Amino acid sequence: MNIKIREYDREDSKDAIEIWNTVVEEGVAFPQEDCLTEESGDEFFRGQTYTGIAYDEDTQEIVGLYILHPNNVGRCGHICNASYAVKKGLRGRHIGEQLVLDCKKQAHKYGYRILQFNAVVRTNHSALHLYEKLGFHQLGVIPRGFRMKDGHYEDIIPHYCEV
Repeated sequence: MNIKIREYDREDSKDAIEIWNTVVEEGVAFPQEDCLTEESGDEFFRGQTYTGIAYDEDTQEIVGLYILHPNNVGRCGHICNASYAVKKGLRGRHIGEQLVLDCKKQAHKYGYRILQFNAVVRTNHSALHLYEKLGFHQLGVIPRGFRMKDGHYEDIIPHYCEV
């Protein structure tokens, strides 16, 4: 695979929604419980500071995405937040790593100084490993901060890095 990342376009909506909704439906990583529709999805992706689309340059298949947006306002407006989604069946191929690295570049470009993840679920071992590899710092543990799809609670580990 020859992965490239570019800015979201309306034509990406269907594939981006499908990838995003798969993560929402799995119920183990994103806090959202409601899936995106055609109307809400395009508005959601266009409403971010930046939405990055990962695609295979050889096949043009969309294989992942990220959203970048403010984590707070005013005096904390220099802190951003992001979420990443890789197409099911293609996870484990370093697409997520490329998404995070591109996101850090875009965050810097848009004037953010810190990228913070509020809710990295303790059982999301691949994300925890990736963030450690890329130099993110753990902020502590929030006990039982994430309700899993099956109803039980898992700890979350907020992370941050300077961009």
